[in-house]
This record gives sequence, C-alpha cells and structure tokens, in this order.
Amino acid sequence: MLVNRSFQFLFFLAITLVFGCNGSKMTVQSNSQPISHQLWEEVLQAHVSEDGKVDYAGLKKDPTKLNAYLKLMGDNHPNAKNWSENERLAYWINAYNAYTIELILKHYPVKSIKDIKKGIVLLNTVWDIKFIEIEGNTYDLNHIEHGILRKEFEEPRIHFAIVCASYSCPNLLNHAFTAEQMEEQLTTQSKAFINDPSKNKLAPNQIQLSKIFSWFKGDFTKKGTLIEFLNTYSTTKINSEAASSFLDYSWSLNE
Repeated sequence: MLVNRSFQFLFFLAITLVFGCNGSKMTVQSNSQPISHQLWEEVLQAHVSEDGKVDYAGLKKDPTKLNAYLKLMGDNHPNAKNWSENERLAYWINAYNAYTIELILKHYPVKSIKDIKKGIVLLNTVWDIKFIEIEGNTYDLNHIEHGILRKEFEEPRIHFAIVCASYSCPNLLNHAFTAEQMEEQLTTQSKAFINDPSKNKLAPNQIQLSKIFSWFKGDFTKKGTLIEFLNTYSTTKINSEAASSFLDYSWSLNE
C-alpha cells in the first residue's frame, strides 16, 4: 500500500527530533546575491502548459537551460544578509519545483513520482532522496518543504505553489516565482487550486476537499478556521457548518 504524505510528514518529524535533519543546521556561510530566475521562466514557458501539465519527454531531450538554472541555484544559497524574505521564498519555491522535475527526468518515463524509490520501503520515500547540492550542503525535497518553507515562512499558500509532479497536486505555474510578484502569484495559485473542481468540490453546505487540507490543516488554521481560509479565495461562499470530506489523491504524473 502506498504511503501518503501524512505518513511521510510524521516520519520526517520523528527523524528530525531524534537525529536532527541533514542540512537543517544551516551551516552555509554564503555571501551570495539574489539570483535571476529567468532561465527557469524560459524552461517553464517552453515545457509547461497553461493548465500545469509538464512536457517531460521534450524537456528530457534538451535539459540545457534547466541544468544551467540548477547550477545557478547550487552556487547561490540564500542568506538573510543579502536576500529579502520574498527573495528567499521565491528561491526555495522555485528550487522545490525545479529539483522535483530534475528527479522525474532522471527516472523518466515513470507513471508516478511514487514509482521512484530508494532505501527502506515505508521509511525512505522519493522525498527523502538526498540529491540536491547547494553550496556544499545536501538536501532532499522533504527538507526543503518541511525544514525550510514550512518552518521559516509563515505562509500557508506555499502548498499551492510547490508541486509534487502529480495530478492531484496544484497545477505547476508556468512562470517562475519572483520576489516582486510573490503576493500576486500566491493569491493567483490559491484561487486557482481552491476553485478547481478537479481538486476541490465546493458547495455552500457541503465540501469535498483535497487531502492537502487534511495533511496540513494546522498551516491553514493558524489565524482562523479552515472554512474561513477557504472563503478568502473561494468563489463559492461556504457556510461555517458545511459538511466536509476529503477526495482521493491521484499520484499520476502531471504529464
């Protein structure tokens, strides 16, 4: 039986508490300056559709710009001295998405990101593969998501920005996230995901939600109820006492 992200998250927390997290010590003493995300923008525009589908086959044939962008990221670790909060947030969102695509390309063709396995079944998942090299530190996707994005930024909308290469994930934005456009892009992604009937089914008195809202409910309810959060972006006004349930999650490749 496939392990869902809730189990992965709980396991990640347990390992962090017992052993600490590789890369989480933030030993990097970087003097880097904020980077341009133009190469990533060009990759996305060439290989990602308006509805977030990725042309992995085409990108695998010509990964030149993607590789150049990943090298740029690997040579420049964000630091609070030279980078603003939004510049660091843009970096890590783009990093999660770009390295996820790189991981898929390394194993393509695959039907699902979950087909990529390494280590002990049920304990080590694809999100635990340490393959991301940034200024001498090695990261996995779990650490970028839980140890950096969720830990360092009070921003629940990151869940609509980072994409795990699966059909039920938010659609991959075919533009690079930037510091200058961060608020607009996060708002756009939130509205798109919440109002997408293939991800959530909303009616005034009954809602069927993506399991993202179950796995990470605490992120969405720090300033109010989950329905209050949804109503901030939903085109359907949801009653506070609406019945709720969660939809099955498809891990099919977002191809």
